[in-house]
Amino acid sequence: MKRLFKVLENNKVKVFGIMAIILIIIFSFSITPKHVQNDIFYTIKIGKLIRENGIDGVDHFSWHEGLPYTYPHWLYDFGMSYIYDLGGFDAIYISTCILSCILGICIYFVNSRITKNKLISFLVTIAVLYLLRGYITARAQLVTFILFILFVYNIEKFLENKKVINALAMLVIQTLIANLHVAVWPFTFILYLPYIAEYLFIELEDMILYQKLGIRHLKRKANRIQAKINKNKANDKYIKKLQIITERLLLKQENVQKIKERKDKDKGKEYKIVINKNKNVKWLMIIMLLSILTGFLTPLGKTPFNYTYLTLIGETTHNISEHIPLVLANNIPIICTLIAVFTLITFTKVKISISDLCMLGGLCFLMFWTRRQQSMFVLIGSIAFTRLLVQSFEMSMDKSAGDMVEKCINRFTVFILIVGILGWSLHLYSKVRDDNYINKKVYPIEASEWILQNLDVKNIKLYNEYNYGSYLLFKDIPVFVDSRADLYAPEFNTPTGNVKEGTDIFMDFINSSNITEYYGDIFKKYGITHAILYKNSKMSMLIRKIDSEKYNEIYSDDYFVIYEVITQ
Repeated sequence: MKRLFKVLENNKVKVFGIMAIILIIIFSFSITPKHVQNDIFYTIKIGKLIRENGIDGVDHFSWHEGLPYTYPHWLYDFGMSYIYDLGGFDAIYISTCILSCILGICIYFVNSRITKNKLISFLVTIAVLYLLRGYITARAQLVTFILFILFVYNIEKFLENKKVINALAMLVIQTLIANLHVAVWPFTFILYLPYIAEYLFIELEDMILYQKLGIRHLKRKANRIQAKINKNKANDKYIKKLQIITERLLLKQENVQKIKERKDKDKGKEYKIVINKNKNVKWLMIIMLLSILTGFLTPLGKTPFNYTYLTLIGETTHNISEHIPLVLANNIPIICTLIAVFTLITFTKVKISISDLCMLGGLCFLMFWTRRQQSMFVLIGSIAFTRLLVQSFEMSMDKSAGDMVEKCINRFTVFILIVGILGWSLHLYSKVRDDNYINKKVYPIEASEWILQNLDVKNIKLYNEYNYGSYLLFKDIPVFVDSRADLYAPEFNTPTGNVKEGTDIFMDFINSSNITEYYGDIFKKYGITHAILYKNSKMSMLIRKIDSEKYNEIYSDDYFVIYEVITQ
């Protein structure tokens, strides 16, 4: 036993790394919800459709005829349909747990490899997973989270050693993202920009500081005059000009040399912003240009290049909760995160590189623009944050990263971490342990069975709400709308490419459900014969109180009601 403790003591950093991974796996499992999210229902059905028919670019699940569909995450749909066939929603839940654990391990791996500090990387990883818990669900984004953190790792490693394997990894990751979740493929190009911006800033500074353009101009001028002197042999006029230009050139070069010497002397004494010029960024720019080709390595045609643009110019992003701007007052965890970052940069002696500053600033801007990007701010920003945190602790303890870890990792620290993480994980898991996969308050489980048994689903036009449309189509009930928002937007379903010739089914649903437009007019426009509604929805209330003579209530349970349209 003593020998075992001695071995553990001599290899405590490695042992801590193993313990950290085990605790991360436990914590990742504990925050994985059992409730499935609405996208998984159409994901399974589309995956099965792809396996049977391939990608035909047409929708098969709404009752609107001839709607084109882009299959924006066809590869994820394809894979999840196989997983569902293996074990139903049990298999879906297990796969989500596995992906959650892989994500946690990748965050820890990337941060610990970049900063060389396992302890702080572990603590940051746990914090990041907790902040991301709302995004950990059976959606394509969970896979792309893993790919994004590995993508940034390969950028960092390529800039460090310029290995071809890292460049190839970046291209492979971008190809996978283009097929797994095409909407976020353009985001990979954004991740190149902070490193390129730092390089261009330094190049511009050098150009101005070292008067490169002025020196080049004087050299070219001197060469032209020298050529004229050589041609005309002796010419006092040209000789005098050459002497003046040479003196000016020498003076500029002397000034530049003094600036270089002063800059070399002050290197490392920057107050806050560290300026490091990495020549490998030139190669990174080439990789970025080559990576445009990865958008062609999909069966989706031009979709990787225009999907995000079409989404941004439409109305769907203004009406889906995850796309609306972040309201900081409603998000305490993000407030705490921003305070932590601001405190590190402002009130400690840490220095931040231009690339990290641009990365954090850019991600912060995107987060305030659309709140779903807070996941990217937390995930990708964790690398810069960990770097700052490690630097702060090194300064306060006057030790390197390795020495600091050796000093901080002891039996007491390990005991506190194990007890704390296990206790927290148990508490979080207890909240989801008894949940059902499908929440009957959100999805019409009983109502859909009634529809299948009592209505001719192939010959009715059913009006339904956005949140549970995907569950209806999962049950083979054709829908009015579902969470594939792009399918129902005119930017995507236009037959000619002209947005004005598309059908804005999505906004018709929004206007009718919000009662900003009379639902009876929408029903008449589309020839609606039946409507399934949340029992407590505005429309259901108005039908009961005002329009009861136009609608026949044919089904009701605790959460849903179905109406048959009598007159329009």
